Amino acid sequence: MTTFLKFILPVLLFSYQLGFAQTNSSANRKTISNLKEHISYLASDSLEGRRAGTKGEALAQQYIITQFKKIGLEPKGADGFYQPFSIYGGKQINRSTYLIINGDSLTINKDFFPFPFSANSSLVAAPIVSVQEISMPWFFDLKTILEENKTNPHFDLNEAILSTIKKESQKGPSAIIFFNSSEIEDGLAFESKNKTSLFEIPVLYLTKGIIKKYLSDDSATLNIDLKVDVGEIKRRAGNIIGYIDNSAATTVVLGAHFDHLGYGEDGNSMLRTSEKLIHNGADDNTSGTAALIELARKLKSSTLKNNNYLFIAFSAEELGLIGSKYFTENPTIELTRTNYMINLDMVGRLNDSLNSITVGGFGTSPQWNSIINEANKKNSFALKFDSSGTGPSDHTSFYRKDIPVLFFFTGLHTDYHKPGDDFEKINYRGETRLISFIYKIILNTNYTNQKLVFAKTREAQTTTSARFSVSMGIMPDYSYSGAGVRCDGISEGRPAQKAGIRTGDVILQINDYEISSVESYMQVLGKFKKGDRVIVKYSRSGETLITEVQF
Repeated sequence: MTTFLKFILPVLLFSYQLGFAQTNSSANRKTISNLKEHISYLASDSLEGRRAGTKGEALAQQYIITQFKKIGLEPKGADGFYQPFSIYGGKQINRSTYLIINGDSLTINKDFFPFPFSANSSLVAAPIVSVQEISMPWFFDLKTILEENKTNPHFDLNEAILSTIKKESQKGPSAIIFFNSSEIEDGLAFESKNKTSLFEIPVLYLTKGIIKKYLSDDSATLNIDLKVDVGEIKRRAGNIIGYIDNSAATTVVLGAHFDHLGYGEDGNSMLRTSEKLIHNGADDNTSGTAALIELARKLKSSTLKNNNYLFIAFSAEELGLIGSKYFTENPTIELTRTNYMINLDMVGRLNDSLNSITVGGFGTSPQWNSIINEANKKNSFALKFDSSGTGPSDHTSFYRKDIPVLFFFTGLHTDYHKPGDDFEKINYRGETRLISFIYKIILNTNYTNQKLVFAKTREAQTTTSARFSVSMGIMPDYSYSGAGVRCDGISEGRPAQKAGIRTGDVILQINDYEISSVESYMQVLGKFKKGDRVIVKYSRSGETLITEVQF
């Protein structure tokens, strides 16, 4: 045994004994037991991954409400503990849509489909297939353009279709109907997530199975009766909110999102196979939800009275912080009297050997340094500080309201956004220690008995599946259901601000690339490099504006 080992082993043993003692008291054993109960249920297969707006999420909501009631929290939602809101789930072809050719009723998706950017309209007409007559439906075969570009790696069929519609719709057709008579597969289908602006006429696609029957004779006259009805999918979700009213001047907000990915239907799974598997999200984020419940229990029985305490279980975080943004836009308390906000997201996988916790939002108040360090004296966590008040979790929504925030996180792991994130893998003793640490932070702010000072910080980029090397410095509004990307926040000193773009503006186009969604915005950014100058078209209060942005 080396001299170093002789020295370090007693230290490690002491650290282990200290941590064990901290989690071996009667109160902590009860907390561990409660955490296991919460997480084993919320992350069970019966809740099917708690996708926002589903029955599984509703079961989670009811569980949290039951726990809040047992603790004795006051309801502080819009409807009891519940604060409902709707989620834009994309577009759908409504049942009233139909296409009849020569008296034959065609089947939606099997024989035809309207594009998501089609106008909702109906018409009866008798066009000749090869004749483009004003106020009649026009037919366009994709064969030529597909064959001309079959070796072009940069060819985008969707962009070509949009370009054709823009050009030809100005010439007077009553509808545009695409088909593909070539042997090249086009992969076209109804895209529910497409946010392209609606055209003024119906736009449809006929599948290969019916081309021969109706379109083989260019000189044929077709009797067409059609109706397009494309509507939005709305999913109902909601935050769960409880309150401890101490009649204090300020309120501390504690939050954690309880939704997860379901079966990965929204495209946010890290599973790279086509399997339909439940993503239980034990660490992400039943660990934070369970900690929120236990902190509520501790604070309800405490003597800390210098703040009120608001506990929010957020929905739809995984879809872009929708629940927390909805709350900050529709608060059930006076938001200006909020002292600070603590966010718990993925706090169940503490590595005992590293003993490391990331604390985000450290720079959002100059007082955090002394408060946190004092609270950590006995826990002795290895703290990793991130000064930014923004990031891919719900504290961002509060930071944008000039509220000091803290974000607690025990680290990424290989089960992140995969079906393997199960309750058996949670470090319950480690999470109990973290809860005690956070409670001490709250305790310290109770002693100071003053509202924390807010400070601006740098902006952290939210996650995306796209790869890009430049940024405009905007925070996208993921809840926005229209075409383009609405700016939910603008970073100071970054390209967008320098170009005069403001919060609330909607980015519509960058150079020749139209922006239909956040994802298409990120993909377009990938086409540019630092130093490039681009023309950005955006809208503000209904007015279309243009500016130059330099990356």
